[in-house]
Amino acid sequence: MSIFDEKTILVTGGTGSFGQKFTEILLRKHKPDSVRIYSRGELMQYEMENKFDDPRLRFLIGDVRDRVRLSRAMNNVDIVVHAAALKQVPACEYNPIEAVRTNIEGSVNVIDAAIDNAVDRVLAISTDKAVHPVNLYGSTKMVAEKLFVQGNSYASGGKKTKLSCVRYGNVVGSRGSVIPLFLKQREKGEITLTDERMTRFWITLEQGVEFVMSCIGRMKGGEVFIPKIPSMRITDLADAIAPKAKRRVIGIRPGEKLHEILLTEDESRHSREFDDYFVIDPEHPFWSDEHMTSGKRLPEGFRYASDANDQWLTGVELKKMAEKAQD
Repeated sequence: MSIFDEKTILVTGGTGSFGQKFTEILLRKHKPDSVRIYSRGELMQYEMENKFDDPRLRFLIGDVRDRVRLSRAMNNVDIVVHAAALKQVPACEYNPIEAVRTNIEGSVNVIDAAIDNAVDRVLAISTDKAVHPVNLYGSTKMVAEKLFVQGNSYASGGKKTKLSCVRYGNVVGSRGSVIPLFLKQREKGEITLTDERMTRFWITLEQGVEFVMSCIGRMKGGEVFIPKIPSMRITDLADAIAPKAKRRVIGIRPGEKLHEILLTEDESRHSREFDDYFVIDPEHPFWSDEHMTSGKRLPEGFRYASDANDQWLTGVELKKMAEKAQD
């Protein structure tokens, strides 16, 4: 029996790319009693309901900004996956207060509602942009991570709720990613690159979901989980998608990094390494360290960055990913 069997699971932002893939795998591989999809858009909920046509699904209209609605939605829920967020960097820069209200205040509401309803496990989806953030989106996700880690202190007074985070890189083919852009530009015969030196961590949507599911099973509360994933060079991706197209360098956009970091030197001092992932342990003394004995401690000064990775996607692999993203 898996941790999801005979459980009630709620997914915030459940109609998004992650939420739909999570739901697909959850219903196909596990036996939950019910899955509650919590999101704002009735049209996307209608489309998702028709797509899955599964009696275990429940569609709840609501916003993470609405704590009262969240609390009602979490009644008798066992597991919460918090995927709701404003994610587009330009939109967050142009609407900063809205980004704060959804990504930060919404996270507070998820934490409070989960603790008040004695939800067993809550896992928040974070991003590499939360590390050394240079834009508002990354800054709000950094704060959200801190809130979920520290939220365990509010749950420690007799409450059973455990809260943790997963942090990973760019998702192949997701909405707003570079693959759909390059595919569209290929038709015109010209690819735009912000900087030819650029590297990124990459993970498929299914890999991200499977990693999240595994972390829900192993979380103790307060950890930030980071998968070991490959890097790619933006020039290799351009070659794989449109080898005959011209390239035009347009310069790094506001709030964009040349390389991405998933684990900093400072975080590595209280992190552990496993075969296929890292765990950042909470630093505060009210956590028991009895579950922090496994894994390997990282060397002084270690950082996990996209330009210093030991795993790189080949041109063939990138081409296959691009083709799959079109399906």
